[in-house]
Amino acid sequence: MDHATARADLAAAFRLTAAEGMNEAVANHFSFAVNQDGSQFLINPKKHFSLMTASDLWVIDANDPDSMTGSNAPDPTAWGLHASLHRHVPHARCAMHVHSTYATVLACLIDSRLPPIDQSSAMFYNRQVIDEDYGGLALEEEGTRCARLFQDPSVRTMIMGNHGVLFIGETIAETFTRMYYFERAARTYILALQTGRPLRELSHEVAELTAQQQEGDTQAEADLFTGMAQTLSPDYRH
Repeated sequence: MDHATARADLAAAFRLTAAEGMNEAVANHFSFAVNQDGSQFLINPKKHFSLMTASDLWVIDANDPDSMTGSNAPDPTAWGLHASLHRHVPHARCAMHVHSTYATVLACLIDSRLPPIDQSSAMFYNRQVIDEDYGGLALEEEGTRCARLFQDPSVRTMIMGNHGVLFIGETIAETFTRMYYFERAARTYILALQTGRPLRELSHEVAELTAQQQEGDTQAEADLFTGMAQTLSPDYRH
């Protein structure tokens, strides 16, 4: 199978991430499982997100380290983090890891929680986990440790303390939507903190209701992703 649709959608996600300024040159990785148990997955080589095409993406086997060898292979952290996720977290069909600016600022705070201060941040209320134990580059041991923090299926956002942020989901559109809104919500929060004025935090009841209203809306996720992808030059599909 050539996984043409998945390849095109993942390539679009890379380009949209670059367009939104959430990429870091050729660093960071997105992956998407292409077999039933998730052990085989698409992932990006060392190439700038803004130039990624469907045919650039590699198929990696999470149980075969040799599948990571070859010219322009993904870097070792791609194996360490994403192979661990696809081995240990069955509901992580898709995974997106970035060092986007505002999410990373949040990850550098002693309290890295994103509080529910607006509609976008409420999406993550009681649905985020904070990794408090950063231990260096996301090689295999570190990747396995991070994967263990995703055992609760309701938690699909990880604020990686002193590092960045990691999102998982069932589809590319779902995972990208979560990443997109988290960065915007983190930006709102960091800018609100800079005013030095008290924050208007939503109550538990309203925050939970708002999270539930936005959760699992696959049509809204598809609409956002498709609508944004329409702004791209179609050559990403090649």
